[in-house]
Amino acid sequence: MSSQLKTGLLLGLLTAIVLLIGQAIGGRGGLMLAFLFAIVMNVGSYWFSDKIVLSMYRARELAPEDAPMLHAMVDELAAEARIPKPKLYVVPQESPNAFATGRNPENAAVAVTEGIMRLLSPEELRGVIAHELAHVRNRDILVQTVAAVLAGVIVMLANWVKWTAIFGFGRSDEEGGGNPLAALAMAIVAPIAATIIQFAISRSREYLADETGARISRSPLSLAGALEKLSRGSERVPLHGNQATENMFIVNPFSGRSMMSLFSTHPPIEERVARLRQMAGAR
Repeated sequence: MSSQLKTGLLLGLLTAIVLLIGQAIGGRGGLMLAFLFAIVMNVGSYWFSDKIVLSMYRARELAPEDAPMLHAMVDELAAEARIPKPKLYVVPQESPNAFATGRNPENAAVAVTEGIMRLLSPEELRGVIAHELAHVRNRDILVQTVAAVLAGVIVMLANWVKWTAIFGFGRSDEEGGGNPLAALAMAIVAPIAATIIQFAISRSREYLADETGARISRSPLSLAGALEKLSRGSERVPLHGNQATENMFIVNPFSGRSMMSLFSTHPPIEERVARLRQMAGAR
């Protein structure tokens, strides 16, 4: 219920941004079009956001014979977490990272990049898989996937609005028409607002997934070591993808590339590692 409530609140906030964009560019007519678009966007993002993200990264489903060790690892950890085994996908990128997605534990998927499987030891990879299964168990996957998809749509709309305002579409002198200056302001503010909303929902989830994942894998130090390697690896080889999906990954996949790094959806790696080492010392 908490996850459903968070998802509903998120949909409401991001829908409000879309409606403001519509009103700014087209007045009452733009508001009505934005409302219809928001309905389609919300329904689509709720039911199909996982497929959208997996398709965005050209993820390919892994059969047990393709990666027997990885499947065995997920079998064991899913049983430990007391959740159904999720589907496994591989993302054809060298940047080392991983994410989980899906509407609920019964429709979950875990995706890993080719780079992460080459970089980490089996024990560290096990810690990463446990972290992603923790997101599934904690029912974070719906809200984080919806946030990524809707933020991406808002950034796309904001870019369109910016050019629309610059070239004078949506006449301000017509009754009920849009205001080009207001539209241009919304084009600047909307992506920042979407990122701040993601920022607000993401950091506490990462700490909780680290803690839950460490308990599932029973090896906080393996996850801590994986996080350090992934942080360095993602800085050397950033991910090729949409920055609106940043919140889904175990570490920031766009380190050093985004002007929005001030509003990173991930807590500092040093703090996450310190918490995990403290867990290991308390055992």
